[in-house]
Amino acid sequence: MYAHTIIYIFKQMIQAAKIIETGLGTTGLIGAGVGIGVVFGALILGVARYSSLIGQVFSYDILEFAFADATGLLALMLSFLLLHVA
Repeated sequence: MYAHTIIYIFKQMIQAAKIIETGLGTTGLIGAGVGIGVVFGALILGVARYSSLIGQVFSYDILEFAFADATGLLALMLSFLLLHVA
């Protein structure tokens, strides 16, 4: 009877650790959000300074947005992968 209680508590602690690990893994999304904000802030400044180069600045901006977004999605994917696999 006592051994079953210890095993149950141990399984619950492992489940709680997995959930905490997933929450900490999603902190990579904070960096992605900040990166996206910096990218579009730079776009606004670039268009304000050089309005004739809006097409070139916008194409670079979309590329930078894709890299920042991919980093955030990678962090989210890895944290959920650790939740279900580990």
